[in-house]
Amino acid sequence: MSNQPVPGTGGERYVPMEARTGEKSVVFFTRDLSPEGLKKLYARISGTLTGKLAVKLHTGEKNGPNIIPSAWVRDFLAACAPEATIVETNTFYEGDRYTTEQHRETLRVNGWTFCPVDIMDEEGTVMLPVKGGKWFTEMSEGSHVLRYDSLLALTHFKGHMMGGFGGSNKNLGIGMADGRIGKKMIHQREGSDDMWSINTEELMERIAESTKATVDHFAGHIAFLNVLRNMSVSCDCEGTAAQPVVTPNIGMVASLDILAVDQASVDLVYALNPADNKALTERIETRHGLRQLSYMKELGMGNDRYELIDVDHDDAVITPAQAVEGVIPFSPFAL
Repeated sequence: MSNQPVPGTGGERYVPMEARTGEKSVVFFTRDLSPEGLKKLYARISGTLTGKLAVKLHTGEKNGPNIIPSAWVRDFLAACAPEATIVETNTFYEGDRYTTEQHRETLRVNGWTFCPVDIMDEEGTVMLPVKGGKWFTEMSEGSHVLRYDSLLALTHFKGHMMGGFGGSNKNLGIGMADGRIGKKMIHQREGSDDMWSINTEELMERIAESTKATVDHFAGHIAFLNVLRNMSVSCDCEGTAAQPVVTPNIGMVASLDILAVDQASVDLVYALNPADNKALTERIETRHGLRQLSYMKELGMGNDRYELIDVDHDDAVITPAQAVEGVIPFSPFAL
């Protein structure tokens, strides 16, 4: 008998809220896509972010059109976390962020010059334990992760060419792993010459286990904020080659629960009219990306049930369908 792990199944099937079980977490929601919206949600989740704060976001390939605007982040951090440091890691693939030197030039081009940016694998790596995983017992991350006391995952929620979608889980699972060892552990099967040889459910599980190493490391001092804007089916790592955006802008969600914040983001997309969400839901399902959510639940990383708190309307508890009422079809001229 083989001792090799076996991937789970069902990553192509969306599970509606009424079919889920377990406890509920709290997810805050605003339609305000602006620096003010970031400030409003941060105020709800920042209480445990003490000491030296790292902000992990996807700073993008050169001139990427869909990343969270650097001006938004500049204004938000100046008001709410002026001592924070943006953190990133180099890429597994060769491109504009493959080496630290290339990465710093890309940061300059994209406007990330208003605060320190720490490329965490610039000076080596560190192994963090993965508790309860079936693919890993530890994950390789940039050594500078040990410099920080708290972490905010500030995530541009969008599609992804292999993961189906990129939320907080992908931001941390891929984005905290270092460029040469950790990302290879996730993407490339041992003995294979294909650097992208792992996909579908197994890839989702490996990403989640990598994320768990980070979430456990910062346990009690980590928070998650997803921005549902310019949601191409392509990741920000595709830069100017990203597929055109056709999914409407929705708003932002934030939580202390990584599974809840990603599940709420997916639910909001699925709550859109079918004509508006078709491209993104097809991308999610054809890549079996929903396994990210079910496996995070199996790993005990959070709850897939939640109360959605509308901070725009006196903290009313609403459904995803109510949250997207009145959303208009995407226009590249809207923002």
